[in-house]
Amino acid sequence: MTSDLASSLWHKTCQEHPSSSALTGEVTADLAVIGGGYTGCAAALKAAELGASVRLVEAECFGHGGSGRNVGLSNAGLWLPPEEINARLGPKAGRRLSQILGEAPDLVYGLIETHGIKCEPVRNGTLHCAHAPAGLKDLQNRAKQLQAIGAPVVLLNQEDARARVGSDAIYGALFDPRAGTIQPLAYARGLARAAIDAGAHLHDQSPATKISRTGDIWQVETPKGLIRAKQLIMATNGYARPMQGYDIPAIVPVHYFQGATAPLSTELRQVLLPGLEGCWDSAMVMSSWRMDQAGRLVIGAMGALDHFGSSIHKDWLSRKLANLFPALTGIEMESLWFGRIAMTREYLPKIQRLQNGYVSFGYSGRGIGPGTVFGLRMAEALITGDESVLPLPVSANHTLPFAGLRGAYYETGATLTHFVSDR
Repeated sequence: MTSDLASSLWHKTCQEHPSSSALTGEVTADLAVIGGGYTGCAAALKAAELGASVRLVEAECFGHGGSGRNVGLSNAGLWLPPEEINARLGPKAGRRLSQILGEAPDLVYGLIETHGIKCEPVRNGTLHCAHAPAGLKDLQNRAKQLQAIGAPVVLLNQEDARARVGSDAIYGALFDPRAGTIQPLAYARGLARAAIDAGAHLHDQSPATKISRTGDIWQVETPKGLIRAKQLIMATNGYARPMQGYDIPAIVPVHYFQGATAPLSTELRQVLLPGLEGCWDSAMVMSSWRMDQAGRLVIGAMGALDHFGSSIHKDWLSRKLANLFPALTGIEMESLWFGRIAMTREYLPKIQRLQNGYVSFGYSGRGIGPGTVFGLRMAEALITGDESVLPLPVSANHTLPFAGLRGAYYETGATLTHFVSDR
């Protein structure tokens, strides 16, 4: 199994197909953007709306990286609870980031409506599920912290949570009505289309091979073209490629794999996730599940599918599905795929300063909301000159020793956990 995007359900069902071509020749722009996922496309859209000329280059197709391999949960906030965010950023910056990202689903679904993005939007909330009785304590703590900052979350008891999920393997859940689900690749490509419609020039199949500065101007080279721009946004997150003149920020690469069933019967869909909430659990090696528009159950967990242990992940997927939903025991997966998550040591996203530019990364699996917000606000800060709109302070330093070893640690832990669990 490779990491080919074409193996994913999202590729097979995407209804957004923006027209684009590779960059050729020499062009000029106010803003150059490298990376065609949520962050890059949102930045291009915002800059174009503010009247700037924009050139975006993507090495593959739009949404090829983490954006197109996402679970599709449009969450509010980050994976960390508010008090831990405050401890890492300081109370003032932490509260502001939590508020901004708490409103991220409003922004995402507003963009979907405004630009008519065909990405199967369902805003019926999400359920953070207790996978065991001990997991309920964590949810109780999260509920307390979130409610303290005004988040409208509700802690469901075991009976109510099991009815919402359609599974007896759940011991409670934290319901967040702000959130929902989308078709993640279609959302990324819909943002690309919206940016093009706003006047931005987006180029796929155009990997940036070298960046440099001549005076106050950035130069971005691709195999067939060159962009000269006043400002630059690097928006490659976990899928950055080596390029001359740029040191890729260190991240912990964590992989996440998913499988999708064929569309389920009407009878099963009335019982399993009848409210169409997106779900993930409280286990240390997290798993997630949701329905798509056609009634396919999409289930996934931490792990990659490109090494000798991939069969362990696949076997676990069948066992997990049967454990959660006994009626689906033995059902075959219609699609299997995986992607890469970029994590930082603090489990927080970061913005670093470039000369007349920014680079953002480290969404830790929460790419939809934060990616959209960070892209829009970085573009606004550059075009207007008002850095106060950034969602968090610019990071002066970023170090992450042994990033590759940390990634191997997570993958080994996920593989061993999936080998021994539910047997």
